[in-house]
Amino acid sequence: MKRSEPGDAGAGPAPQEGTAKRPTDGRTARGQQTRERIADAMLSLLDEGQANFPADKVAERAGVSRRLVFHHFADMAQLADVAVSRRLDQLMSQVRPLPTEGPRDLRVAALAEQRARILEGLTPARLAIMRLENPSDRVQEAVAQVMEFARLRLGQVFAEELDRLPEDRRTDLLNSLDAVTTWSAWHHWRTTGLTPEAARHTMEYAVHTLLAATD
Repeated sequence: MKRSEPGDAGAGPAPQEGTAKRPTDGRTARGQQTRERIADAMLSLLDEGQANFPADKVAERAGVSRRLVFHHFADMAQLADVAVSRRLDQLMSQVRPLPTEGPRDLRVAALAEQRARILEGLTPARLAIMRLENPSDRVQEAVAQVMEFARLRLGQVFAEELDRLPEDRRTDLLNSLDAVTTWSAWHHWRTTGLTPEAARHTMEYAVHTLLAATD
């Protein structure tokens, strides 16, 4: 449908509705792509274990100007916040359903494989969060949601064993399983010299040992 705006008399027919939006939509899409590219550049520096992220280094990695970095982000703290949130989203997208029935060995192995892979990928982002002076509410909420989801998944995977116990012992066992399958334990094992494979085996052993109390 054609429409005229006040003051357009004699200017000829107005463009069809929607036509004028396309350039803006294109700019918005390109802006979002640039924003994501800058955040991914920050993540690549995190993955390399770098502790400092000057704007020039991020801009060079992203293939953009320093000015463009600060066009999309108010400061480096906001950029770090967005990058960490992006990494958490990426890792959560890798979570797949785990077996909740069948032999315990298979359930423990499936859990340990998935946790080891995701926790190893999570390490750079968690270290970055620890370096942030004031992590945003969004980042803190995302971390809390990940931890809550991980605990819920434990209850589902090992419901057979947990249901054998009275409520107080069931809570204690779930707390213990949670402690040996979250990032804090993983980081401890990795920083004390264990390879990812050895850390995964250690996690499996710890889980098996705890579950043996239900037999």
